[in-house]
Amino acid sequence: MSAGTSLMPFELLAEYERRSLAHVAGMPEQIEAPGLWRGIGFRVGMWYFVSSIAEVNEILTMPTLAPVPGTRGWLLGVANVRGNLVPVADLRQFLTGERGHVSDQSRVLLVRQHGGGVGLLVDEVLGQRNLTEEQRVGAAAEEDERLVRFVAENVMLGETRWGMFSMTNLVRAPDFQQAAA
Repeated sequence: MSAGTSLMPFELLAEYERRSLAHVAGMPEQIEAPGLWRGIGFRVGMWYFVSSIAEVNEILTMPTLAPVPGTRGWLLGVANVRGNLVPVADLRQFLTGERGHVSDQSRVLLVRQHGGGVGLLVDEVLGQRNLTEEQRVGAAAEEDERLVRFVAENVMLGETRWGMFSMTNLVRAPDFQQAAA
């Protein structure tokens, strides 16, 4: 494409696309690395957790909720997410009994479960975290009895202890499935 050549808008866009695809070097998150575990980091109260990227389908800002009478306090209500009704649970309140606080940093993690999805209110999403096999070798067992059934191990990333939180174990827990009061 020379400076004197005049292209139609569609042709110009097609040329930009061709040139950009010719220079793709591969983003680090797109490069497959054997032994690399990928997760989504999030905070609930004082705890830092990371869940497998395969377990978290979507991250949402706090949607408008319709209350559901006769349910436990940790079930905040249902939200309409692109035409699907999704129950939204306060993860902090489910784990500790202490109500979470919605702020600008709060997010809802959309997790698939049998029969549909469920949203989990967390205090903050901290982005993607990658763990190598070496980082996982020194993992410590969870000691807090409220978390043991969901956190199999804890790893250190820098100065922060991250609990490897199993969304699968959470959505299969009988007390989580039984939201009726």
